[in-house]
Amino acid sequence: MKIAIPLHQGTLSMHFGHCEHFALVEVDEQNKAILGESLHEPPPHEPGLLPRWLSELGANLVIAGGMGRRAQELFASNNIAVLVGAQGTSPQQLVTAYLTGNLETGENCCDH
Repeated sequence: MKIAIPLHQGTLSMHFGHCEHFALVEVDEQNKAILGESLHEPPPHEPGLLPRWLSELGANLVIAGGMGRRAQELFASNNIAVLVGAQGTSPQQLVTAYLTGNLETGENCCDH
């Protein structure tokens, strides 16, 4: 499984479509272990592009602070699950919390 996390200055970006980088974290769900991590600079922001791009990179899940409804629908159509409302920490902390069932999510901070 590969988990994509939008980043701003190394921590979770609260504005998904305007992040600086994406961490792509490969995990072993069964053993609850992180296998590797890579950093990717997203292409220029364009509606509908990020779901296709992340799908091509092999992402299965996006952990985000906020994301608009349309973007969530586009991810679903690319077979990528989305969790919104996460709080700004490092990719490793977010993924570890997800794998152990302790990822806390709150309100989607995106209103469009």
